[in-house]
Amino acid sequence: MRTVEEHQRVVAELIAARPAVTVGLAEAEGRVLAGDVAAPLSLPVFDNSAMDGYAVRAQDVAGASDAAPVKLPVADDIPAGRTDPLSLAPGTAHRIMTGAPLPSGATAVVPVEFTDGGTDTVEIRATAREGQHIRLAGEDVTAGTTVLRAGHVVSPAALGLAAALGLGRLTVLPRQRVLVMSTGSELVSAGTELKPGQIYESNAVMLAAAAREAGAEVVATPTSSDDVTQFSTVLEGYAGQADLIITTGGVSAGAYEVVKDAFGGSGGVEFVKVAMQPGMPQGAGRLHRAAGPATSDPGTPIVTLPGNPVSALVSFEVFVRPALRAAMGLPNPHRPRRNAVLTEGLTSPKGKRQFRRGVYDPTAGTVTTYGPPASHHLRWLASANCLLEIAEDVTEMAAGEPVQLWDLS
Repeated sequence: MRTVEEHQRVVAELIAARPAVTVGLAEAEGRVLAGDVAAPLSLPVFDNSAMDGYAVRAQDVAGASDAAPVKLPVADDIPAGRTDPLSLAPGTAHRIMTGAPLPSGATAVVPVEFTDGGTDTVEIRATAREGQHIRLAGEDVTAGTTVLRAGHVVSPAALGLAAALGLGRLTVLPRQRVLVMSTGSELVSAGTELKPGQIYESNAVMLAAAAREAGAEVVATPTSSDDVTQFSTVLEGYAGQADLIITTGGVSAGAYEVVKDAFGGSGGVEFVKVAMQPGMPQGAGRLHRAAGPATSDPGTPIVTLPGNPVSALVSFEVFVRPALRAAMGLPNPHRPRRNAVLTEGLTSPKGKRQFRRGVYDPTAGTVTTYGPPASHHLRWLASANCLLEIAEDVTEMAAGEPVQLWDLS
């Protein structure tokens, strides 16, 4: 059998970063910057008021108080957005709004709360120090400064900064485009009345959500029967649209294993057993288009996951999610690892890495196994907040022993 680490390396080597693209700000959200971003201008762009109030010369209001207010004529009114240059004459005040450009000669802003709010003459009841309530040009950002670094995830704050700097586009690593395909003649869509032997398709829905949660873009979620011709036709219909194909089902050792039947003899996809539970049957490789020389077609990476729902999602977590996030440059490609104390004993198969569903209590530092270990018990995985990772050489653990877990919360 292949070890978990060996198969992780195989999958990681398949999934490569796409070339950087320059996109609009809305499209850049959540993606990773491909290069440093330098400020084309300073912020603030000009000296402006941090308060609604009055622009004054500080010396003109020295000694002002409630008992001895200073009266000044209001020579002008400056709303935000005024563009003509203004100058404050000694012994006068300009009524000014937050964000409005400061007139030359002004050295302070007195908040309106410390005045009578006059429009012709203002009565100022507080002194003002030099620079009070003034935002100086360039005090936040100096033109030419690197403000965002390559590898930074474009957050709402980063978008706000880019927009404030007049940048309408950013160069980022694009999302991986993922095609998720579920296989099985027994599968039907929700809303269809079930016939005997049929089940509702859930794996593609589940894995598409997992791919999006990992930061990828899902191209489509088609379903195929166990007919090799139909399976191949569906895949060919999406040729060139995906950077990664994920299939689920059709990789075990029995008959009607459509994925193995379609690729088993091509040499492009290798099917293996991985020493883990759940998720032992796995496959990975490249899908080459039928037309054109092989040398000009690097092939689309394909990862074939088992069909049992718990096996499929656990396999995605172990093999696909970290490789996807790494290819997109996203931080923390791996789920956080925690150490916790078991609240009950458990057994594990010798020679296989077991991933058990669990409920982790971070306050107590304990974890309880949750539900049966079989790979069809999806209900328990849906309510779990972690996976316990139990090493291949461990067959039994007692309550109170430490165990490592993957935090899914």
